[in-house]
Amino acid sequence: MLRTLALFFLAFACSTTMADEKLKGIACRSVHLGYDAPKGTAFYNEMTIDTSADGTYFMACGWNKGYFGIQELANGKKLVIFSVWDPNSGEDPKKVTDEKRVKMLHKDDAVRVGRFGNEGTGGQSFLDFDWKIGTTYRFLVTSTPDDSERTAFAGYFYQHEKKAWTHLVTFSTIAGGKPLSGYYSFVEDFRRNRISTTKVRKAHFGNGWVKAEGGEWKAITKSRFTADANPVMNIDAGGDEAGFYLITGGDTQDTTTKLKESIERKNGSKKPPADLPKFDAKK
Repeated sequence: MLRTLALFFLAFACSTTMADEKLKGIACRSVHLGYDAPKGTAFYNEMTIDTSADGTYFMACGWNKGYFGIQELANGKKLVIFSVWDPNSGEDPKKVTDEKRVKMLHKDDAVRVGRFGNEGTGGQSFLDFDWKIGTTYRFLVTSTPDDSERTAFAGYFYQHEKKAWTHLVTFSTIAGGKPLSGYYSFVEDFRRNRISTTKVRKAHFGNGWVKAEGGEWKAITKSRFTADANPVMNIDAGGDEAGFYLITGGDTQDTTTKLKESIERKNGSKKPPADLPKFDAKK
């Protein structure tokens, strides 16, 4: 499903399918922000959860080969998740040959790593982390050519309690050595038990930056509001002093931004944060 969403974000298109029509009344509509930014070697974003519900994925840093964010599971457990796709388009991770699989180059001791399927296939990592409503969390994804065929993507998460960045994991995948592109964020209801549609999910995204291939940091000042093909309209998005926001579910009304419209960031820093880690994606 997430691979399908990513392709959707990159295309910036909404198309109704029979499967998505069936989600009406079962799940909140997945809502996304597609960011206008150049290809780059690093993608930084901040995210604050305003309202959550069990079975929600708040994704801060998505790009053409993976996604990075935080989840609240059906049982209320909370975690950080970072995943990178294999180059194939199949659904069974066991059918992917070793030479085409995502390779792990680095893992923090507290991180769990495994394989996933049924949404494309790839490598996935988890950090148990009891994130809080109203706290701003910081995410950084970097890319480094691993060889002529592969690119190494690293995920860094800032832990306020430790006052330090944690290099969670680095995954290498076949990407032709190409950098980051196709940036996006989303809010998704994966509980899909009908009750989940009655619960509001809201998140803010702000102070986003991309380090272009030439080395210059570019501020993310513009996004585009899109959604999956679930036809319900209790969704909304907009811009405020904190950056951009997405809302889905419950009694939300689509009154601020129409689907496919662009949103301008009202305010923002003139420079990226000074404490971003110096990365070596091959460690």
